[in-house]
Amino acid sequence: MNKRNLLSLLLLMIVIGTKAQINIIDLNAVFQSDSIDQARLVVQYEMKYVKDTTDEKQLLDPLKETLMLEIGQKVSKCYSYTFYLRDSVLTADYKAGASQETITQHAQAYGYSSVSYQIFKNHPMGKVTTIDRLATTNILCEEDNERPEWQLHPDTMTILSYPCQKATCRFRGRDYTAWYTMDIPVSDGPWKLYGLPGLILKAEDSSGHFSFTCTGLEQSRDAMPILIHTKGREKLSRKELDNMYERFYSDPIGFMEATSPNVKINITDGQGNPIKKFSEPYNPIEINK
Repeated sequence: MNKRNLLSLLLLMIVIGTKAQINIIDLNAVFQSDSIDQARLVVQYEMKYVKDTTDEKQLLDPLKETLMLEIGQKVSKCYSYTFYLRDSVLTADYKAGASQETITQHAQAYGYSSVSYQIFKNHPMGKVTTIDRLATTNILCEEDNERPEWQLHPDTMTILSYPCQKATCRFRGRDYTAWYTMDIPVSDGPWKLYGLPGLILKAEDSSGHFSFTCTGLEQSRDAMPILIHTKGREKLSRKELDNMYERFYSDPIGFMEATSPNVKINITDGQGNPIKKFSEPYNPIEINK
């Protein structure tokens, strides 16, 4: 990585307890994004997920994340609100010349998000694009927009006062049950789920490791651009991206040293002892190869 690229990244090493969390803010992603559509509906979901399948406490009480789904005329974008908010605040801090102490306090206050990816359905047309950032590596993966093969069922339930119908499918290695409402005739939903005759308000995989529940939605009154930042990203196939995730979570420090050899990395635990290697639990939502 050259000096110019280093200047476009804000690297934070934040230690919480004995865990080192690596937070890198890509300033270019904020300043050089392109508008690809206008959001006409914004949907909020509570995502629950199990990152560590060996942790009995987490299996009983999964981690939580707020996902936002911006739906335009042709394109939709799904992303973590925590990730978006933290990046926005820390970028503003950086521009204002805030101290490292202030930046670290804000990073801890806004929390750590495990969901760093952004998913764009039907961009480009007929494709789904995933962009992500692993340490200093900005990634772009473009795939065919695979439509789940849904089976419709007569069961009904009510979510946020909307009457919903049941549908099931097997998608990307997991079995999902979804509830959609025809009162909102938009064929979209959280993550990569879509293809029903109404908006998906709830979905859960059979293992209970991943679930999405709508907690609010709003018609966009003002022109709200759907933004994407694709410049300078490494283009990968789905298989290459899966392999990169596995490498990163098995050894984040080693991954950074291999992908950014000119960046010196010093991480310590809560007692000031150097951390040379650690791993993160990895339970991917897509498990088929």
